[in-house]
Amino acid sequence: MNNQQTADLLDGLKLKGMSKAFTAMIQMPLQQRPGMELAVAKLVDAERLYRKNLKTEIYLKTSHLRYNAVLEDVMYSSERNLSKDQLSEISDCSFIQRAENILLTGLTGSGKSFLACAIGRQACMTGYRTEYFNMNKFIEKIALSKIDGTFLKVISRLDKNDLIILDDFGLQPLDQNARLALLQILEERYERKSIIIASQLPIGKWYDYIGEPTLADAIMDRLVNNATHFELKGESLRKRNRKK
Repeated sequence: MNNQQTADLLDGLKLKGMSKAFTAMIQMPLQQRPGMELAVAKLVDAERLYRKNLKTEIYLKTSHLRYNAVLEDVMYSSERNLSKDQLSEISDCSFIQRAENILLTGLTGSGKSFLACAIGRQACMTGYRTEYFNMNKFIEKIALSKIDGTFLKVISRLDKNDLIILDDFGLQPLDQNARLALLQILEERYERKSIIIASQLPIGKWYDYIGEPTLADAIMDRLVNNATHFELKGESLRKRNRKK
């Protein structure tokens, strides 16, 4: 078997990272090629990196994040009520390992959505399946699934995500189907997986927004008790950018 046949066989076995590394290796001058043990180690590591990067690309594509944001671009200051240490604490996404939630509140333009997407992107990069929803689209998705009979399928697919982001919580009125769906999602994820909520409403007003007292009690209990809250303050970032 010649080198090209070996490379083709690796491709056929879906070892594309190994195939690319092998092709690069055989193009090196003979005296510079690594020995057998090192060559095998390099091929295996190349395949590991290839699969890791491929999974990250898939997770980023299916996350549907609103912004192409990274934590390094998130503005922090005492005026914003957000510190560098707080960002560092969430950058390793260990809150997902602990199945904890993150609640982001603040006035419009305070950077809640940007921060939520930055955390979501970091989660994808760290190997966690993530999905972002604007509450308006989330409510529409639930309503349509009830009409076409795919509600349980939608809930099951959502549960496959390690992290769910619900943005603009409080802007769109919740109907009974959305309340029940939200409760079911939180019930199934409680102490298992994480959720991020971003809202203009202070947490103290979420109970009234949810509306139905019994469901509101259950939703808030599962949402808040294992959550970290970031209340973003300061001048609107959109207004600041216009000034610049």
